Amino acid sequence: MTCDSVTKLIPLYYYGDLTPEEEDLFDQHLHECAACTAEMERQRVLAAALDQRRVEPPALLLEDCRTDLMAAIAGGAPVMEKAAKGPWTLFLEALNISFAGFGKMRQPAGALALIAIGFFAARFSGSLVPFASNGIGSMSLSPSDNTLSTVRSVNSDGGRVQITVDETRRREISGRLDDPDIQKFILAGSRGENAAVRVQAVGLLRNPGDSPQALDSLLNALANDPNDGVRLKALDALKPLAGDPRVSKTLSQVLLSDTNPAVRMQVIDLMVARRDDSTVGVLQSLVQHEQNGGVRLKASKVLKDWNASIGTF
Repeated sequence: MTCDSVTKLIPLYYYGDLTPEEEDLFDQHLHECAACTAEMERQRVLAAALDQRRVEPPALLLEDCRTDLMAAIAGGAPVMEKAAKGPWTLFLEALNISFAGFGKMRQPAGALALIAIGFFAARFSGSLVPFASNGIGSMSLSPSDNTLSTVRSVNSDGGRVQITVDETRRREISGRLDDPDIQKFILAGSRGENAAVRVQAVGLLRNPGDSPQALDSLLNALANDPNDGVRLKALDALKPLAGDPRVSKTLSQVLLSDTNPAVRMQVIDLMVARRDDSTVGVLQSLVQHEQNGGVRLKASKVLKDWNASIGTF
């Protein structure tokens, strides 16, 4: 996928409208592209803000719009106001439509009738309509906005309907950054599958010197995360601990193995804070093997400032 195609697919990805194959290609591109990861996060924040402003349309809005359209097509005929149909009337109309031709299509009609019963009961009474058969758990046919549902199968047998649904329930947690429970979720987000979430979570792992778990997550992200944006965020969070032996060891490994020149350049900046024989040796080895001219020049300048030879002897 190109950056342009990924940008166009971000809204569909956010609302779960991509095919599994498209999602795999999308995630693979996000892992490799920091710019698209940042754009994904920007649109996620925008979508979250829009989701908070929900407008509930009137129940008969669609019918009124169709009536207005037909009147306009007919030449501007005045629109006759219709009395709102009650729940029972709508229910009877649904049954009438569902059972038309019942002799020829008994099972499909029965399935449609059951779905209509569940829909109208949930729509107008606000109560849940449970059903369970063959191990399928009770559920609502009108899931809440915080529940993401995926229908896996629909079967009809003798007038009953069996629907298999995968559900993921979403909830929002808020609190202060120093709250231990909030920190646990941030740590979990820093190791999650979503690259945009990892970028955001790693950026919130501050003061890692006071938390061994936070330090472990940052070092792991820096050394192993496939997304450039995540690794850069981890580097930024590790700046205060550049002199720590564990951090210094990881920086040396990353400097010689990371595939992104921008990451290697920033690693050199952090390694300058700790000057010892091992750091000098790593920079000398880098100069001998580095393919990127900017990185090689930067390492050479640091060695020159330290009055160290560029080559190893």
